[in-house]
Amino acid sequence: MSKVTSQFQADGVLARTLHGFRPRASQSEMAAAVERTLTKKSQLVVEAETGTGKTFAYLVPVLLSDGKAIISTGTKALQEQLYHRDLPALRDALAPRKMVALLKGRANYLCLHRMNQAVAHSGELNKEQQSQLVEVRKWAQRTEDGDVGAINILQEDAAILPSVTSTVDNCLGRDCPDYDDCYLVKARKRAMDADLVVVNHHLFFADMALKDVGFGELVPQSDAVVFDEAHQLPDIASQYFGEAVSSRQLQELAHELKVLYLTELKDLKQLDKAADKLLGSLKDWRLVFPHDAMRGNWRQFSQQESVRMAAHMVAEHLGFLRDVCKNALGRSQDLDNAYERCVQFLHKWDQLQEVDRTGFSFWFETTVRQVTLHQTPLSVADKFGGYLERSEMAWIFTSATLAVGEDFSHFTNQLGIDQAETLCLSSPFNFAEQALLCLPRYLPQPHEREMPKALLEVVEQVLDHNHTGGTFVLFTSHRMLQIIAKQLEERTDRPLLVQGSTSKRELLQQFIAAGNGILLGTSSFWEGVDVRGDALRCVIIDKLPFASPDDPLLQARVEDCRLRGVDPFAQVQLPQAIIALKQGAGRLIRDADDRGVLIVCDQRLVTKPYGGVFLQSLPAMRRTRDLAVALEFLDTLEKSE
Repeated sequence: MSKVTSQFQADGVLARTLHGFRPRASQSEMAAAVERTLTKKSQLVVEAETGTGKTFAYLVPVLLSDGKAIISTGTKALQEQLYHRDLPALRDALAPRKMVALLKGRANYLCLHRMNQAVAHSGELNKEQQSQLVEVRKWAQRTEDGDVGAINILQEDAAILPSVTSTVDNCLGRDCPDYDDCYLVKARKRAMDADLVVVNHHLFFADMALKDVGFGELVPQSDAVVFDEAHQLPDIASQYFGEAVSSRQLQELAHELKVLYLTELKDLKQLDKAADKLLGSLKDWRLVFPHDAMRGNWRQFSQQESVRMAAHMVAEHLGFLRDVCKNALGRSQDLDNAYERCVQFLHKWDQLQEVDRTGFSFWFETTVRQVTLHQTPLSVADKFGGYLERSEMAWIFTSATLAVGEDFSHFTNQLGIDQAETLCLSSPFNFAEQALLCLPRYLPQPHEREMPKALLEVVEQVLDHNHTGGTFVLFTSHRMLQIIAKQLEERTDRPLLVQGSTSKRELLQQFIAAGNGILLGTSSFWEGVDVRGDALRCVIIDKLPFASPDDPLLQARVEDCRLRGVDPFAQVQLPQAIIALKQGAGRLIRDADDRGVLIVCDQRLVTKPYGGVFLQSLPAMRRTRDLAVALEFLDTLEKSE
């Protein structure tokens, strides 16, 4: 027995450290595989189903190994949970001398220079932003790490945050007057000195993309990288190996230059004029797109004459602004920085108009006020796989959902992971006893007009039999969520929590506190949500989570499959949907004592040939087509309280 696996025994460090710890063969097996990978500097891909204890299965060998390691998580929330909850006691018990650091992206840290600028020009802010700025300044007096996520009084998307944080574009780097006090610089310094650094996938790939073009290195060099929630990597990697320009970026640039004119460069009237011209053309640019928020195919949409004209005017006014800045170079660090951004944005803008290039998806997304153009590579396998091959590091990829059946090829092919050992570990939970899967009979097809009414009836019947427990209703579209939310509001006096009404963290806290709440959510609630006990007894899924056929990246991948002569449904759409359904189903049973019902309201699970592949990928729960049986099971849970 190795030093690592001995920690997982009944008399090991985990039993002494963790309340309620029980030895699990699958956890010990994963830890041994991670230990081998760290020693050999090789690659490992592990699907560890809910209950395996994968977090400790990789943390123990990492803490006991020599060298430096990066742990990358899927979200900032998981990053904080790992750093603040899971790591401290384990590190103290196993490796008290190891230094551990938390590193987030720059937008999470207060920028003192930009805060001081905002204070100096607070007259330019609206009343809400001025009030928020007062709170930021109070908090700035007492913060140690500058992490703006700790300003509890502000919402996650507070309007003031872009004015008091920096971006890669507007950061002055070593030329900044507040460089020595910079919270981001201090966080990076701590990460450079640490033995174990906890980051998130977005930060990791932002750094990897920067290193690829030789600009910088956010995440320090290490001997090992562990990706938790690794199923998210292919899409995130694609974003960072692509290009994007948003109208918000260009508007922020123009507004910053207007502030410079009002303060440092009052004689440069043309700067104010050029910024106004760009702002005007950006308003016209937004108007050529549909009003509602959407995603679309930029390659097709850009062929319209009105769109081409609007894009040309943005480029022309951005070029004018660049020329004005160029003529005043050397008069202000902020202006010199703005000139460089003008040059970069103009280059990207021109590149995004050249939509005839192959190997990329060209797409746009809009909000009520903004438009973002994207160029996304259809495959990152060569780039990411090459990165792994060149590195002399251990690479570990783990998630509860990576395989289709026991086949990992969908995941490994996307990332170019050719040499990895693979391991599929089933959950130690007794799903046959703990859970029931119901596929109700007689429901309409998902696309039929009667479906919202039928779904509402299922939800209401569940609520009638689940009085003292909580219910998740997970949707594949915001439209269906809003329809059901509006109807339920009038029909229940139970706590009804709807995604979008407040932050995800706040919604979950309210849901757990309520004990018998109803939470309606879309994609972000299908994963990374851990509610144990009776607070969540039933998960209802409205339909199979196939990606929208209108999604431009999906369209491009489908077209690429056709050109290569392979079946796009089997190669792309089906595996993605299976992994997403496994994630949603995984919300139900989170503990050995949890019990509950999973209801999937999609007839295709039993009427389509591919339905069997979905069912084989789900945990081995008892199954029924009779909703009454599921309701009876909920009744037994009520009585057993």
